[in-house]
Amino acid sequence: MSHPTVPAELPDQLWEAVADGDEHTAVDIVHRALADGADEETLLLEVIAPVQRRIGTEWAADRISVAQEHAATAINERVVGFLAHARPEGERRAPDRGRVTVSCIDGEWHAFPARLVTEVLRLRGWRVDYLGAQTPTAHLIAHLHCTNPDAVLLSGSIPTHLPTAHSAITACQAIGVPVLAGGRAFGPDGRRARALGADEWAADARGAAAVLEAGLAQPCPTAIRQATDDLPHLDDQEYTMVAQSRPQLVKQTLVDLEDRFPAVRGYGDAQRERTVEDIAHIVDFLATALYLDEPDVFTAFLTWTADILEARHVPARSLTAGLDILAVQLRDFPRTVRLLHAGTAALRDHPVPGIRA
Repeated sequence: MSHPTVPAELPDQLWEAVADGDEHTAVDIVHRALADGADEETLLLEVIAPVQRRIGTEWAADRISVAQEHAATAINERVVGFLAHARPEGERRAPDRGRVTVSCIDGEWHAFPARLVTEVLRLRGWRVDYLGAQTPTAHLIAHLHCTNPDAVLLSGSIPTHLPTAHSAITACQAIGVPVLAGGRAFGPDGRRARALGADEWAADARGAAAVLEAGLAQPCPTAIRQATDDLPHLDDQEYTMVAQSRPQLVKQTLVDLEDRFPAVRGYGDAQRERTVEDIAHIVDFLATALYLDEPDVFTAFLTWTADILEARHVPARSLTAGLDILAVQLRDFPRTVRLLHAGTAALRDHPVPGIRA
């Protein structure tokens, strides 16, 4: 399917309006592009989506604040809403392909990618039930029982939600509904989606549309699989032990950091809270890497965090100290210790000031 091109400067123009908090100008830019012959799908995927990625990049580089990032995302979402209703009812394509459900993993707040997929599928003639952010699996399954869709499209951006995604995938398949997974959490090549038993994976909205148009086989309803059926390494219980020990690990790591870096003892409440959050994220990504038996989940998070910290003028070397402390606490878990050592090596080799020995 070919689509009209848009002026190369259009994403920059939209970014300027969004970053400035100017919703009216943002909508006007898209409205004019429609009047000039651009179609909705092109605007969604080649203008609005790049602007959303830029919002994340600017936040990571500490060039916009969390509040600005939220405000920009909210405006971008309203631009999508405008596009969804830009055509009068009589000019919209009636749903003639089938019915699907688009949902985020329980706990996943990043709903923008799922919304883009939803609007692209509607443009292509699908009836879409869009459930939005962090849909509890039990509510998702209840919805599927009521609607009997052709497929579920499950979206996730943060890898730490993948164990929950695994449960949702098996629950959907247990009632005979195939699952198409997508989003950054599942990796750039879909290997995580396949490891978790998803029926298909798509890299983007057009890929998802192509998979649906080709057709998804309906799974035979069966008893819900156990996690170890797909991921036999979970038999060692290391994931379970680390996940269940999270509060104690975070607390003890903070205490040990205070001993190793006396300056930490003088942190104010806000600094202390952020430190606790950082440690908790490290433990969460460590647990997820154990679940998938995939070191890249952990090392990619660490190097990304190092960049974030340095952009905010926080010495990234504190990450390696945290990993050392966790390795001592978890010394009886060989797979966990290997992951922690891999994280330390990744940080050592990462070209960020303050990390190299």
